[in-house]
Amino acid sequence: MSKHDSKLARLRAELAAGPGGIGLAKSTSNLFRDREQQARPRVDLSGFNEVVEVDAARSCVSAEGMTTYADLVDATLARGVMPCVVPQLKSITLGGAAAGVGIEASSFRYGLVHDTLLALEILLADGTIVTCTPDNEHRELFHGFPNSYGTLGYALQVTARTVPVKPYVRLEHVRHTDPRRYFEDLEARCRTRDVDFVDGTVFSGEEMYLTLGRFADAAPHTSDYTFEHIYYRSIREKQTDWLTVKDFIWRWDTDWFWCSKNLGVQNPLIRRLFGRKRLNSTTYAKVMRWNSKWGFTRAFSRLTGKYPESVIQDVDIPIARAPEFLSFFLKEVGVLPVWICPIGGEHAQARFPLYPVDPKILYVNFGFWDVVQDPVKRQPGWYNRKIERKVAEMGGVKSLYSDCYYPEDEFWRLYNRPAYDALKARYDPQRRFRNLYEKCVLRR
Repeated sequence: MSKHDSKLARLRAELAAGPGGIGLAKSTSNLFRDREQQARPRVDLSGFNEVVEVDAARSCVSAEGMTTYADLVDATLARGVMPCVVPQLKSITLGGAAAGVGIEASSFRYGLVHDTLLALEILLADGTIVTCTPDNEHRELFHGFPNSYGTLGYALQVTARTVPVKPYVRLEHVRHTDPRRYFEDLEARCRTRDVDFVDGTVFSGEEMYLTLGRFADAAPHTSDYTFEHIYYRSIREKQTDWLTVKDFIWRWDTDWFWCSKNLGVQNPLIRRLFGRKRLNSTTYAKVMRWNSKWGFTRAFSRLTGKYPESVIQDVDIPIARAPEFLSFFLKEVGVLPVWICPIGGEHAQARFPLYPVDPKILYVNFGFWDVVQDPVKRQPGWYNRKIERKVAEMGGVKSLYSDCYYPEDEFWRLYNRPAYDALKARYDPQRRFRNLYEKCVLRR
């Protein structure tokens, strides 16, 4: 019996022992919304955190749902491959990316994480374990699991596609000063597909960059952005750059993109005091949750006469509307920088009803994560609500990992209530798990 099978046998025995709650026990989380305190679950799934098999010949990897991408990348790179899409932060789990939405600079080619999945083994609310594929009797759950955020079940094992890698990645940073030309160039690069990775960074309405990555067998030198040097600053300083493939994959993690500035660790002295091992998204997330609990920065802002609102969002906009959305965002919200990531994918064929994007359209992900300091006291979610309305107006879709302020009728209109209700009726008819609105908007 394999180690994973042994875990399943123990889990089934625990479930058979009597009624009780099912839940995840996680030391870290990449959800950016506070939730009500939950009762401790009787069945703890945190032990489902290991890579099961890397099958380079069949271009796939199987791993348990709580496996972090840090561990998954180590296991796959050792076999000369990587998952088709690796989200930017090391502590994101494979199951979390399957139940939520995962994206990176390879998404222009492969789509979102859920576009690269081959099979899901899911624990349902009643303790049943089902295996879902795109074409078996549970295909509705396979396609309905993305963007369900644990309201339909928990992933015990996930199988995803992999692609071969080379030892190095050569980066080219292409500067633009006009947003319309910027997005035209982005679309052209994605259509041509002569690169392996595409993403971008907007520093202002007159300074924006496309970053093009290509695998390479050799490199004249490599940069190190895991300690003293900061990756996002290098985009403005270097036209070309070289990284090992592993350092490229985790180039954003050291400084949480650029959000480490809010903790002061971009100061060279504080950075050295922190040390290399603590410069990562896991450390920053723990600090953020401590601050959220005790309200230190909120209190400080109010002493200075400001009313802070966290604006932490990823939104996907059809590329034809991308210049318009950027103009709106710079005028109405204005936090910078903004991460840009195109989403297409030759394999983005299947319909995922809870994350309703058109697979025939190239989308642009706008990622922005900061605090608006407003001198005027607004109603809660003032800026986030502006963004939600604009995204809907433009035919886009918003990820649900952070604060949401939708009225209930609008939420279900955008996130396909008929499809969700049908999935609930089949896979959680007793409503033992919260529904998507309760969890993502009401924070229950």
